[in-house]
Amino acid sequence: MAAKEYQRSAYRALTDQERAERATTSGGEPILEFGDGSTPFVDYVRSDVLLSLQGLRTKAPTEPAFLIATQVMELLFKLGHIEVLHVRDRLDADDVDAALWALRRVRAVQHQLVGAWELLSSLSPADYREFRDQLGDGSGFQSFVYRQWEFALGNKNAALARPYAGNPVTHGELLRALNEPSLYDAALRLLARNGMPLPAEVLDRDWAEPYQARPEVERAWRRVYEDPVRHQALHRLAEALVDVAYEFGRWRATHVLVVERVLGGKPGTGGTSGVEWLRRVADHRFFPELWSVRGAL
Repeated sequence: MAAKEYQRSAYRALTDQERAERATTSGGEPILEFGDGSTPFVDYVRSDVLLSLQGLRTKAPTEPAFLIATQVMELLFKLGHIEVLHVRDRLDADDVDAALWALRRVRAVQHQLVGAWELLSSLSPADYREFRDQLGDGSGFQSFVYRQWEFALGNKNAALARPYAGNPVTHGELLRALNEPSLYDAALRLLARNGMPLPAEVLDRDWAEPYQARPEVERAWRRVYEDPVRHQALHRLAEALVDVAYEFGRWRATHVLVVERVLGGKPGTGGTSGVEWLRRVADHRFFPELWSVRGAL
C-alpha cells in the first residue's frame, strides 16, 4: 500500500506497567485492533514509506535484489556514519569506554555490509545485463552518505564533494564532514592528552586536507603497543580502530570480487575502469600508523 494511503495513528509512549496490563488484558496474544489509521509499528519504522521506494525500471527478476541490497547498504552507511561521529565525540570527552562500546556497533554494521555482497554475488552476468543499462551514469561511487562516512573516518578528499554541488543541502553536509576533525584526529588528540609526544601540525591542522602519515605518530602508537598494560585503554582503542579499518578493507575487497564475478573487466557505470579502479581503491587503509607500527614491533 502506498504511503499516502495511510492515516497516521496518534503516538503515545507506554510504560512498563501499561505494557504488562495490556498483556494481561489480551491474554498474552498480539493486539489486532488499532482503529482506522495505521499500526504503531508502521508509524515508527515508516515501513510504508520504505517499502514504496523501490522504483524498478525493468521487468528483470533480479533488479529488485540489486536495488534492495543497495538501499540496505545506504541505510547501513548512514548508521555507520552516525556511530563514528558518536565515537569521535566520546574520544574528545575522554570517555574511552563509551567510545569502545560504540565501536562494537560500528563493526557490527560493517559485518552486515560485507554480508550484503552475498546477495549481489548471486547475480550472474546475464542477470545484471538485463537492467544494468538503466543505471545510466549512476554508480555507488556517488553515494553521499558513504562519502560522509569515509570523511568522518579520516579519508578526506575535497574533490569528492564536487558531484553534489548542485544540491545545497547535501553539499553543505559533505563540506561540514570534510572540514570537521575525523575519528582518527580525535584518537590522536587523545594520545597527546595522555602524554604521547605528537607534533603540533598533527593536532591542529586543516582538517579538510588528506591526512599524511608521520613517523612521530607511529612512535606514539609503538609506545602504546610495547606497554599494553600501562596503556590499556589506548591499546584497546588502537585494536578497535584496526578492527574497523580491517572490516572496511574486507568490504572493499569483497566489492572487487563481486564486481569481477558479475562484470569481469568491463568499465564501470560511473566513468571508472571498473575492477581495475576498485582494486586501487581497495589498497587504501584507514589509520595508517596503526598498520605501519606492526612492522616496527
